[in-house]
Amino acid sequence: MKKYLLLITYNLLLTTALTAQSGYWQQAVNYKMNIDVNVVSNKFTGKQELVYTNNSPDTLKRVFYHLYYNAFQPNSSLDIRSQELGKQLINGRQDWDGRVRDRVSKLKDDEIGYQKIISLKMNGVSQTYVYHETILEVKLSKPILPKSKVTFVMDFEAQIPVQIRRTGRDNPNTGVRYSMSQWYPKMCEYDNEGWHPTPYIAREFYGVWGNYDVTINIDKTYKLGGTGVLANAEEIGWGYDLANTKNLKPTSKAKRSWHFVGNNVHDFVWAADPDYVHIVRKTGSTVLNVIYNYKENDTYNDSAWTTVADAAVKVLPFIEKTFGKYPYPQYSFIQGGDGGMEYPMATLLNGPGLDAVFHEWMHSWFQMILGTNESMYAWMDEGFTSFAENLVTQFYNNGRSSIEDYKAALVQNPDNKGLRDLVAQLPNDHCDGYAGYFQLAKSGYEEPLTTHADHFNSNYAYSIASYSKGEVFMEQLGYIVGAATRDKILLEYYNKWKFKHPNAQDFIRVAENVSDIKLDWYKEYWCNTTKTINYSIDSLWEENGMSKIRIKRIGQMPMPIDLQLTFKDGTTEMHYIPLNMMYGEKENEDKTQVRIVHPEWRWTHPTYIVEFKQKLMSVKKVEIDPSKRMADVERKNNVMDLKW
Repeated sequence: MKKYLLLITYNLLLTTALTAQSGYWQQAVNYKMNIDVNVVSNKFTGKQELVYTNNSPDTLKRVFYHLYYNAFQPNSSLDIRSQELGKQLINGRQDWDGRVRDRVSKLKDDEIGYQKIISLKMNGVSQTYVYHETILEVKLSKPILPKSKVTFVMDFEAQIPVQIRRTGRDNPNTGVRYSMSQWYPKMCEYDNEGWHPTPYIAREFYGVWGNYDVTINIDKTYKLGGTGVLANAEEIGWGYDLANTKNLKPTSKAKRSWHFVGNNVHDFVWAADPDYVHIVRKTGSTVLNVIYNYKENDTYNDSAWTTVADAAVKVLPFIEKTFGKYPYPQYSFIQGGDGGMEYPMATLLNGPGLDAVFHEWMHSWFQMILGTNESMYAWMDEGFTSFAENLVTQFYNNGRSSIEDYKAALVQNPDNKGLRDLVAQLPNDHCDGYAGYFQLAKSGYEEPLTTHADHFNSNYAYSIASYSKGEVFMEQLGYIVGAATRDKILLEYYNKWKFKHPNAQDFIRVAENVSDIKLDWYKEYWCNTTKTINYSIDSLWEENGMSKIRIKRIGQMPMPIDLQLTFKDGTTEMHYIPLNMMYGEKENEDKTQVRIVHPEWRWTHPTYIVEFKQKLMSVKKVEIDPSKRMADVERKNNVMDLKW
């Protein structure tokens, strides 16, 4: 009884918070699903009861569902899109996802995926619906009025496709039997932009916040992990129960029922295999599950997954301090899928590599708690997560910076000029992000971050833009407003927008309020265009007793400038030039160093002259942005070593 009282209280608090945020609303769902899986035919039948709350001011005359499994059929949109992208060569490679390629086109009838609706009723009345491949359009017999609730009851059946992308069965690499993501008919999101019935081509997602009550009936030998908390843990055992029973508890039935409950989430994933092993850790109030496929006599496999569990315990306090508290009672790292893919309270992982472990876990903050529309803001999802992954990895490695990996590679390849030039261009941290962005910016394939995830002209441009350029956005924001202020922005962003659907402008407004600096120009240039940053030290001279340095903007994107002078006596001095569109300035990031703030640089002017009193002959080195956080595409002209 206490659990339900807590849930009611929590939902009331959430509703109050949403109402208090001026003009903001979001839809709500409450799913109850019961499915029956046939592990021989790889099919399942399901019954779904969905209470849908229309919190919008609009009257809804139709609704839409995602039917993701229908993408895994020959000649589907996913199939053709993959083949079309694969026709172009970028850097000597076919531009398709190596996991997908043309595999969908070759699926046999018993290998395809599908979801079929047997019946659908709203408030007891049968509804008319139309299939649009991966989207089901429901033409309502009666509109859903603003601020009202309706109940949809659906009977459906599905065939689980062979593992190709994210979801599926019988992964040949891991041996995992079922990776069950995108497995159920899912209500599309409706927000202040309207409906989002996005056809599925294996890119990004956007879901409605709500509660999930899911019962999975499956052969009794199978072991499961998934979103939510196992409500019948005492009946199941296998480490879920209070006694931490090692094995599944015996049952006389042919099938076992697994009952998961996940509250205040926007999706539900599960995975199943007879050979799964379950490791359990607890840190504070959070239970951490590691579930992987046992391989006989593979001690490395067991050890590596144990490391995952121990690493999660080590890094969680740092994560919560830096990005906000993890709000759910448990999290599961589950071997499955085809790489790494995040879901609420769980992730599917191909293997135990910690880079993927940390990345997918950090999606719990940047997508599962801060639920952006990934299709429109993939860079806020993947980019912010990549930024967080770097910090978590650095913490786990006791402060070791990512630049060390590049330096080590250079030691092994001292004659590689390209690598040497790259190392000279990179900051100490977030090196993969900057390296990826520089490559993309010079490739001729870059498209603006505002491009819909599905509509990029290449997988190459989409993946580097969303991961690398998005990561650089966040680290470079630290250059503009100061790293400490950026960190405060991240926590305020979490506190203000958790369990909601923030967009890019919402983040910018938080950043402006915390920093007291205008940042609309930054979003416009970095996200809406492909204009690049390129500054150079143009010339130095003395005039009327003053030393002068002319800085030139070569690229089309303006930025504030940190200009460091190093003198022959070993001392340094920072000359800071704010950009006029900022209407403010960052605090001095290094209190041990002298900093001189100059008048603002007007963005219309291609050059700026810095004046200082010391003799020019006393200067040993001049450098623009010694931190290298500003993503200047040509670092060579940022430094001038003076030999007098």
